[in-house]
Amino acid sequence: MASLYNSKYYHRDLSWLRFNHRVLQEAQDDRNLLYERIKFLAIYSSNLDEFFKVRVSDIRQIKDLEKPLRKKLITKPNKVLKEIKKQVHLQQEEFGRIFVGDIIPALQQENIFLINAEDFSASQKEIAKDFYNKKLKSKLNTETYAIKNKDSVFVENEALYLTTLLDKNTFEIVAIPEDENRFFVFPTENGKHYITFIDDILKYNLKLKHNNFNLNYYELKVSRDAELYIEDEFSGNLMQKIKESLPKRETGQATRILIDSKMPETLQSIIKDTLDVTNADIILGGEHHNFRDFFSFPNPTNKTLSNKVLPPKPHPLLNTHTSMFKAIDEKDRLIHYPYQSFEPVIKLIEEAAADSKVTTIKMTLYRVAKDSRLNRAIANAAKNGKEVVIFIEAKARFDEKNNLKWGNIFKENGAKVIYSYPGIKVHSKILYIERKINNTTKRYCYIGTGNFNENTAKLYTDFGLMTSNTKINKELNRVFLVLEGVLIVPKAKKLLISPFTSRHKFSAMVEREIAYAHAGKEAYIILKMNSLEDKKMIKLLYKASNAGVKIRLLIRGICSLIPGVKHQSENITVTSIVDRFLEHGRVYLFGNNGDERLFIGSADWMTRNLSHRIEVITPVLDPDNFKIVKDILELQLADNVKARIIGAEQKNEYVKNNNKPLQSQLETYHYFN
Repeated sequence: MASLYNSKYYHRDLSWLRFNHRVLQEAQDDRNLLYERIKFLAIYSSNLDEFFKVRVSDIRQIKDLEKPLRKKLITKPNKVLKEIKKQVHLQQEEFGRIFVGDIIPALQQENIFLINAEDFSASQKEIAKDFYNKKLKSKLNTETYAIKNKDSVFVENEALYLTTLLDKNTFEIVAIPEDENRFFVFPTENGKHYITFIDDILKYNLKLKHNNFNLNYYELKVSRDAELYIEDEFSGNLMQKIKESLPKRETGQATRILIDSKMPETLQSIIKDTLDVTNADIILGGEHHNFRDFFSFPNPTNKTLSNKVLPPKPHPLLNTHTSMFKAIDEKDRLIHYPYQSFEPVIKLIEEAAADSKVTTIKMTLYRVAKDSRLNRAIANAAKNGKEVVIFIEAKARFDEKNNLKWGNIFKENGAKVIYSYPGIKVHSKILYIERKINNTTKRYCYIGTGNFNENTAKLYTDFGLMTSNTKINKELNRVFLVLEGVLIVPKAKKLLISPFTSRHKFSAMVEREIAYAHAGKEAYIILKMNSLEDKKMIKLLYKASNAGVKIRLLIRGICSLIPGVKHQSENITVTSIVDRFLEHGRVYLFGNNGDERLFIGSADWMTRNLSHRIEVITPVLDPDNFKIVKDILELQLADNVKARIIGAEQKNEYVKNNNKPLQSQLETYHYFN
């Protein structure tokens, strides 16, 4: 595996699997409440589904390219796929041990029993029959196939199936109804609560139907390639092509066949032939799949088994200002979600929509909520006669349909809607507003690290900055003029804008720290981001480390940089925090010889973010806001409860020291008191 693990870079996809392992660790951590541990199993499962639909499908496509081009894109794709399968298998085994060895006994201690069909009591069997006849039977899609004539079988993407060998000539595939709750709660008996999967209710009744209780049904799920494969983005109507390609996602090439590990080899062979896949595509799992359904696992007790909700705190400016514009005129306003409410952003757009002085609103949308006050405010602004220009990224994977829907709504209300550009994604989270006051144009803007989405603002940690700074607003307007096709390059001194200046300016700041270190001055860099993968930036960080620059990295997900290697990265330490909220904010701090420079924005240090996407990064200039961001960075660097060390082998060991326990997310919540 020398090609996958070398002394300079950790393979990005294997590093992502190590991130998902950190999620799995949270399911094992008995410091978490029981239903939080169950939730982390669901997150792990959901993450893995997407990984196979996206990343594994990409690697499989690379496999089919001509060798010279393939070598430029990825080293030895077959080896990568083999190692992915090995690592996933090890994690699936760990998943099973956690679920069976930890979660099930912990549920039983709470008098909650998750039972299989074999465990049904006589009364539960009658209840299962009744539920099947009244609710499930009419919804069943059951197909019986002759083994010799199985070419007509189609298994839907991400759907759950039961399959069995009826005899030596025929096999059966049964689709588990998707519109039913996955779990069924039996009546409580003697203070004990019994829950089963509807899968098991089906198994019991299918055996009854065939009058054969020796018949064994096994679960099956297929993940299909989620790429849209638009052959030519550069001609014709790209939005229409995206719309027409969406149904193909449901029929794409199978990238993972997840089966019950107890399935007999004879049936496994039939399934492989039927779906036209190989052993490399088969992943052995447990008796039940789609653990993401455990997000809604019922709690039939009156006990609190989940975390107490930490409601977002009202931002101080909401209590002291009736006008968002006046609040921003006074000073730059920083908001940190989900610790503080997203309400100021909604209020700003609602006020802009109703304010007769507002003439122009421009905005980028990457992932929008399905139903949203913010979106309705945008539509109202257009309806009220404002010039509203909305750039919608129609290529935001898995949100394409919803984004197109809202694009139509904005358009119907009079907004100018611009959709995706060929070959590039617009990932920035930016808003620009113009107000006319006494023949003078006053500009306001918002630059964030996360999406304009009320729902994710309650789950993801992000920063948002509102400012009326003249220079920043002037430069942000240029970004929108690029999106509108008026400018080709947005000239900027304050903002960092991908793919135009971000790489160059970040590189210059790292080089400056190197120069300070060579001059014997204190030099340091602190970076917080979702992923670090760009090899040019990693090489530069290695160079800085060798010069004596102290580098602290907070990386939630992919980290291709290998820290702690002598003569390469011995001055670099990396930690990762996985906790109740998803760490999502991007923060960049440079020591700058005592005159620290601090930035927030939408860009990770991945090649796609620096070279192939529109990203906007802003300096944090206000001293109060600067202090808040730096204080929170320091809390996260001091975390010794939920932080893991990302070492050379990414073993995900928890940070351990003799300091007082500090869980940075809880401390951050209290910080805003």
